Amino acid sequence: MSPASPDATSASTTRRLLVLAICCMSLLIVSLDNTALNVALPSLQRDLNASVSGLRWTLDAYTVVIASLLMLSGSTADRVGRRRVFQTGLVLFTGGSLLCALAPGLGWLVVFRALQAVGGSMLNPVAMSIITNTFVEPRERARAIGVWGGVVGLSMAAGPLLGGALVASVSWRAIFWLNIPIGLAALLLTALFVPESRAPQPRRLDLGGQLLVMATLGTLTFAIIEGRNAGWTSPLILGCFGAGACAAAVLPLYERRRPEPLVEFRFFRSVPFSGAALTAVTSFAALTGFLFLSTLHLQNDRGLSAFEAGLHLLPMAAMTAVFAPLSGHLVAVRGARLPLLLAGVFMTASGVLFALFDAERTDMLLFTAYVLFGIGFGLVNAPITNAAVSGMPRSRSGLAASIASTSRQVGSALGVAVIGAAVAAGSDVTAWWILTGCGAAVLLLALLTTGPRARAGADRVASCLPPEPADASPASPG
Repeated sequence: MSPASPDATSASTTRRLLVLAICCMSLLIVSLDNTALNVALPSLQRDLNASVSGLRWTLDAYTVVIASLLMLSGSTADRVGRRRVFQTGLVLFTGGSLLCALAPGLGWLVVFRALQAVGGSMLNPVAMSIITNTFVEPRERARAIGVWGGVVGLSMAAGPLLGGALVASVSWRAIFWLNIPIGLAALLLTALFVPESRAPQPRRLDLGGQLLVMATLGTLTFAIIEGRNAGWTSPLILGCFGAGACAAAVLPLYERRRPEPLVEFRFFRSVPFSGAALTAVTSFAALTGFLFLSTLHLQNDRGLSAFEAGLHLLPMAAMTAVFAPLSGHLVAVRGARLPLLLAGVFMTASGVLFALFDAERTDMLLFTAYVLFGIGFGLVNAPITNAAVSGMPRSRSGLAASIASTSRQVGSALGVAVIGAAVAAGSDVTAWWILTGCGAAVLLLALLTTGPRARAGADRVASCLPPEPADASPASPG
């Protein structure tokens, strides 16, 4: 067979980059929504007369639902078509945003946020699966994932500023209006340019596993959020903790008996994969807790407007935007170990400045702590995603990416729930020490799960997985 002509190669490269850009648009609207909403929390609290617990539910209603459905969405996309599920997610997320913008009260807002999450569960992991099946060369894929991580940084940079400007000039509702034109544009471009693809041997629906995942995440998050209000020793809270623990214990036993489980626990025999999942939980718990604490401090304690709070958070977000693509390059050239080690060091140093040196006292310390955290979080995302999909059969890429995304959302839910509980108890210092511990955990996991012995173990696990069949040819994009 004759080699492809330069024009054909250029066209193929352009097409891949266009698919990457379209997938990044879905990440942008989801990330912008969350980061901008954090800045809007005090305004939302005043407008809807919400408690701290109510504020946490506006965030965690989204994260709990999306975490519960991510793996189902990923396996469904592998089965019925990635483009089809991605388009469905865009429709639901955009429609949910419209309803959130029109919500008459806090209860309705929480319900509509949950609807947003149903759509969101079909976006990021499915988009990552599309990227994985588009960029098949390892270094090219690592750089694409670095761009993906850079979009997270861009949303962090733009989210607080944009959210603050919208709150100051219109209201918190404008944050949800913003999602609508971006979502519609992504929907149109997907129909025009993203090819359909699916796994050649799709997995069957695992309803029991799905219900156990939802029971685990829902009951534990509810108990953490409502524990202080209802009483930590109340029958309701103890019952939720007990139900969550039982569901978590039964899940692996049930899934091991399934020929095609929702949660593929064999993946977790790979030390790098397990390390990536735990790193995702701890790093995203640190991120959401950090944003929650910082927003309340800047607006409630310092009396800043939403826009001014966004400006104060800009150094952190800008560093994330700069170092996320750099992390993708480091992963492509040096592997995951170096960026993860650096991420742990910088995130821990930031937490120490807050917990031990009270960085909120002076602008200089606050600026330094924000910069350090931004660098650390910018470095952490690309190696997480790369570890999740590298070495796994491409036919399982949707499931592998979904597990990584679920880990991020679990961390996000736990971060808001645990840090919010510490704030409600009047202990900001404890909250900052928790975030410091998250950074230290990232550093420790990098040391334990990214060495040569861990990589060799990952190769052995990959060799034990069923052989990958020849992938189905993608359909035409029309």
